[in-house]
Amino acid sequence: MTERPNDTAESRRERGELETTIARDIRALSAVSDQISHLFAHANSLRPNDFRALTHIATADAEGRPLTAGRLRTLLGVSPAAITYLVERMIESGHIVREADETDKRRVLLRYSDHGMAVAAGFFLPVSDRTRDALADIPDADLAATHRVLTAIVSALREHSTSITPPDRS
Repeated sequence: MTERPNDTAESRRERGELETTIARDIRALSAVSDQISHLFAHANSLRPNDFRALTHIATADAEGRPLTAGRLRTLLGVSPAAITYLVERMIESGHIVREADETDKRRVLLRYSDHGMAVAAGFFLPVSDRTRDALADIPDADLAATHRVLTAIVSALREHSTSITPPDRS
């Protein structure tokens, strides 16, 4: 832990309690998100890895770094044959499409299709509305601080995940 001005045993204990509470909140968020993902997958005849793939594709797109099948394979930790089967199944179901990378025509990117976006929006718009309602009375400064905290945690978790050597699935 980094030393802070006026760092006392009491302030370290209070900070530790806050960090523990945030970790518990994130676990609860992960658990309910997982539950909602299973409901979405079941409602749309998707397998668990299908939904995970869609989540990775949407997240990567939103962050401006769309995925290739190879990168998705690494994120999911599946074999080359399994990722090929998953991608083909998701294209056939209309959830995703392949697109040529505008900056490198040799690369093929995975993106949500219009149909996939419509299906996701139909299911997740009520979640977005409920979230917006839940945050309505929280000041913008608190939301900005929360964003900084979550960004730091996501960064730490991504760094940790890249430090772990996954089992060979070839």
